[in-house]
Amino acid sequence: MNANETKLQPILEGTKQYVVPLFQRPYSWDKDQWSRLWDDLMDLSEEMDQSKETDLRTHFMGSIVTMPTTSVPEGVTKYLLIDGQQRLTTIFIILSLLRDSALGKNDEKKSRLAEEIQNTLLVNQYKEETDYFKLLPTQVDRDFFERLVKDRIFDGQNQIIAAYKFFDRKLRQSGLEEEDLKKLMTNHLSVISILLERNDNPYLVFESLNAKGLALSQADLIRNYFFMRIHIKDQERIYSEYWKPMQDSLDLTEFIRHYIMKDGYKVRESDVYFVLKDITSKGDVIGWLEDLRKFSTYYEKITRPEKEGNVVIRLALSRLNRLQITTIYPFLLNCYNKYNLGEITSSDFIEILKTLENFLIRRFICNIPTNQLNKIFSPLNNQIQSGVFANYVEGMKTLLQNKTYPKDNEFKERIKDAKLYGAGDRATKSKLILEKIEESYDHKEKIDFNGLEIEHVMPQTLTDSWKDHLGDDWEKAHELLLHTIGNLTLTAYNPEISNGDFRAKKDYYGQSHLEMNKYFKDIDSWKQAEIEDRAEFLANRALEIWPYFGNEEKQTVEKSPLTGRTPKILKCLGQEIQVNSWRDVLEATMNIIAEYEPEKFAELIKYFPGFIGFDEKRFRSPRKLKNGAFVEVDHLSARSTQRLCYQALETIGMTADDWSVEVADN
Repeated sequence: MNANETKLQPILEGTKQYVVPLFQRPYSWDKDQWSRLWDDLMDLSEEMDQSKETDLRTHFMGSIVTMPTTSVPEGVTKYLLIDGQQRLTTIFIILSLLRDSALGKNDEKKSRLAEEIQNTLLVNQYKEETDYFKLLPTQVDRDFFERLVKDRIFDGQNQIIAAYKFFDRKLRQSGLEEEDLKKLMTNHLSVISILLERNDNPYLVFESLNAKGLALSQADLIRNYFFMRIHIKDQERIYSEYWKPMQDSLDLTEFIRHYIMKDGYKVRESDVYFVLKDITSKGDVIGWLEDLRKFSTYYEKITRPEKEGNVVIRLALSRLNRLQITTIYPFLLNCYNKYNLGEITSSDFIEILKTLENFLIRRFICNIPTNQLNKIFSPLNNQIQSGVFANYVEGMKTLLQNKTYPKDNEFKERIKDAKLYGAGDRATKSKLILEKIEESYDHKEKIDFNGLEIEHVMPQTLTDSWKDHLGDDWEKAHELLLHTIGNLTLTAYNPEISNGDFRAKKDYYGQSHLEMNKYFKDIDSWKQAEIEDRAEFLANRALEIWPYFGNEEKQTVEKSPLTGRTPKILKCLGQEIQVNSWRDVLEATMNIIAEYEPEKFAELIKYFPGFIGFDEKRFRSPRKLKNGAFVEVDHLSARSTQRLCYQALETIGMTADDWSVEVADN
């Protein structure tokens, strides 16, 4: 067995072929793995923009295990691909995309790049039949892969095609040049290449590589590295004093990653050991362990607020943890250290925690993606300290207001229309928002929110009585307003009132001790107008709870950025389409989702059957989409159309980065 670290270029170049054995599963990477790889490539791209290419750290992808196999003298050198077929197949898919993208630019230089990718990285140019391909997947995937590489055909239901379309969308959105991404992949992605002997049993090797034994974690590697540098007579004492308390109370790998990032480093999960090893290679190892131990006590309070003695800080940390945004932890480690050293007061620290909550709540409501938060919070402490600000808290606010921090007009519009209740962590965050609204009434006695649940006033399942109450457009009103803040409250009576009619629910609300439920006292019906009125009321209260903390001159006019304005250009999933009306926006949005995310389009039919479906007879004024489905546009105002688009995006996990509309200046 021969093992060495190598970049991808020598793996791909040359007249060779990697054959996936029959005992391997088909290509099965999905969006989670694709997203991680793409994020790594984008991080590398940013690092390349900020430094010389020769200084750029390579990104370790994992291992590729191969074994030479018999081939005819005039054929290609063949290798069984024992392990690593998922990552290598993905690389070939992205290279195929780069070739196609370059060819589509109608540029001589890019045409040469496409030819280079095809003939040096994707295929064995002068070979025929199956020897033409540098990768030979299992039979399930082979036809799709060969058509993609040879004929540039990327249609059909297969995971390889799904991956191609995913990366196609990401490439269009990124604005990256094909040449730059090709260089990143071939020169800055590395693998451990393990070459087996011919007499090794490939099945047994594969079985052992994928056995359920526990691999060493990054923290295990770091522990071993530290203690190899400590004299054996001191190891037990130092282990008990410094390492064991951290090991017993924390997810050590994640803590150490955040510990490194507090100083502005960008650290991928797979690189924690390598980066810390570089950082600590010089200096006293005991000093590093002491510092780790000190910051671990802060980290424990951040992740387990009950350990914090100050009640106000404890509650603020608990609320932040419910937002489930761990990317703020590196910054919080620095804040805790300053608080512990007396460099900021408890009042300063509380203001910092309130500002973080404000920043994250506003971004959540406005559906701003979280994937940039690492880049915001990791260097934030250094940026504050190197700037000229009145104090630390003001420096933080000044910097964060320029980091896609929604202004009042956007926040107010979106909190009224956002789909707050749904899958994942949306319900958890929405309950926090409702609790904060209730607390804003300044109760004399503390409220126990543990026994309360989110209640839909207009219920999730409509009875005939509710349909009559809502009127002719009950289905549309139900789909668009069900999960919006105007229709949500808190109650301990959820099971009892369930989908009862409004008058019955109103009686229960009258028994509630919550101030927010006193709103219903003088309300006699619960239709679209009443739901929208309450949304307006709660939105104004939210503006008071999470006020804009930036400079006032940064605020824009109070006019909504979209409502009442004519759309010109829709940008969706990397596509740009000229539009003339909000109905055009809706139609184009659904067409793009149907083309690039067909499974998610099926989700939309499930959640919005009153607006989207394949049965034309269900709709009064439908527009036909390219996939044969229909979208309803009858009686849809600009506001309702925007609300439907927003909620559709939130339902399928798309963000403000995936969809935006340029409007005309009326």
